[in-house]
Amino acid sequence: MKLYMLSEEQFLPISKQEAWDFFSSPKNLPKITPDYLSFKITSKIGLDKMYPGQIITYIVKPLLGIPLRWATEITQVKDNEFFIDEQRFGPYAFWHHQHWFEEKDGGVLMKDIVHYGLPLGPLGRLANALFVNKQLQGIFSYRKQVVDELLKKGELGKTSAYSTEAVSI
Repeated sequence: MKLYMLSEEQFLPISKQEAWDFFSSPKNLPKITPDYLSFKITSKIGLDKMYPGQIITYIVKPLLGIPLRWATEITQVKDNEFFIDEQRFGPYAFWHHQHWFEEKDGGVLMKDIVHYGLPLGPLGRLANALFVNKQLQGIFSYRKQVVDELLKKGELGKTSAYSTEAVSI
């Protein structure tokens, strides 16, 4: 299996605590995920704040509207610094996603590092070249856009509280 890496950064003009509070709540995931994925959290408990060992289950439709079940485990958490989620079952043969938060220049630099592998050997490599990598980059681009909009509206940061209600898609 070939491993791929995707790295993304976004500067947030808010405090590290505010960034952490938003991104460490699994309930906010649907807000920052493109609608076309029909992303829905199916876990019923423990979604206010993540913790090591937490299992979060989802249904996602990444290809041709076919629903796929996905389960990730939050394997590591260091409050206000980083957390890591790893796939336990789902569309990837391997998924390891690091989320880092670093105070910088009057805000916080949020960094994501994703290592992923696809099943099916040569077919997986072809799928990555044709659409998987582009789709993942698109998901991060969408997230940046939505987060920027939330910041402009004051829904993420000092000026107002944000909702942590799960969104049904």
